Amino acid sequence: MAIEASFTAEEGEFPLAEVFSKFPAARIELDRVVPTNDALIPYFWLHDVDAASIDLEGLEHPGINDLQIIDDLETEVFVRIDWDFEYESVLTAILETNVTLLSAVGKQDKWTFEIRGMEQEAVSNFQSYCLDFDIPIELVQLHALSPMHSENEYDLTDTQRETLVLAYTLGYYDSPRTATQDDLADELEITRQAVASRLQRGTRRLIASTLVGATE
Repeated sequence: MAIEASFTAEEGEFPLAEVFSKFPAARIELDRVVPTNDALIPYFWLHDVDAASIDLEGLEHPGINDLQIIDDLETEVFVRIDWDFEYESVLTAILETNVTLLSAVGKQDKWTFEIRGMEQEAVSNFQSYCLDFDIPIELVQLHALSPMHSENEYDLTDTQRETLVLAYTLGYYDSPRTATQDDLADELEITRQAVASRLQRGTRRLIASTLVGATE
């Protein structure tokens, strides 16, 4: 069953982070993200820059062999990149594991990557590869393209499900968090202790019925 996952990484850990040293307000979006042998993601868009005066000379990183501007459109620049895959990064993790990169967007503070694995094991292998090579990533979202279980199989009570969904909607699981347990308690008109209990028990049941159950 296909699984999609979103990860974030600190900007300094990805080769193109060097671009932000010259263009701190820019946004980078990798293009042609379907892997094709060693020509993995050979292009990217550099957004929110003055294309007329753009200059990539002097940008060096051990993960980059060469950069070449292909086209420009006022505030956007289309660039070809020759990666050095001897440098361990998220891209080498993608090459070495059975996942596909769906999107990658970078800003000065962080990168966000979306990947897909045809099996849950593929996403787990990707995470393990990053861990083994000290590539710091943080999982922020994980979901199956089709339901893994029915609601009954998750074994959640109505109140646990309500609290988990509300916590997700309000940003309790975001990084940084945009909601606290006190905020959830106010919305549900219950105590913070009750919220904490629902989250703890609900999360435990979800893990038991998905991750642990899938492994077994």
